[in-house]
Amino acid sequence: MDGLVYDILDTPIGPLLLTGGRRGLRAIDFPHDGRPAMPAVGIARDAGPLAAAAQQLREYFAGERCAFALSGLALDLQGTPFQIEVWTALLQIPHACTISYGELAQRLGRPNASRAVGAANGANPVPIIVPCHRVIGANGSLTGFGGGLPIKRWLLDHERRHAPRPPLQLVP
Repeated sequence: MDGLVYDILDTPIGPLLLTGGRRGLRAIDFPHDGRPAMPAVGIARDAGPLAAAAQQLREYFAGERCAFALSGLALDLQGTPFQIEVWTALLQIPHACTISYGELAQRLGRPNASRAVGAANGANPVPIIVPCHRVIGANGSLTGFGGGLPIKRWLLDHERRHAPRPPLQLVP
């Protein structure tokens, strides 16, 4: 299967299934009913090629990482050119910040494409690292998320709790 391997990473939101290979991380799948997603038939468990992704995710969940170091983490994103464009734009949303689907469409220069942006967002194969959870409804409401809305809320709350704070300024 294209040299793919998998590993399962225990996290505060449940066990994540990581899938990838020599070209990088291809997918992160959320647990279902508290159990890890199942890897495709014929894929062997091998943490080695996924070690960098697993380590950065551990640091994220520990509150030690606010940005994923993509220079040290290869992603093997499989999607249409439009999906890749949307996923690349998601990488520009700062930690602990949110934007609406319409705002993301505006940033892409496609102001009438908020539904298409939403569909591409929903097809994101590497959530958390490509932060699709940071996209919300125009009215500020949480909307669809592959891991479910409770996990989306948990991720946003986690980022706000661990957001870097500016240093205190002492007043003379």
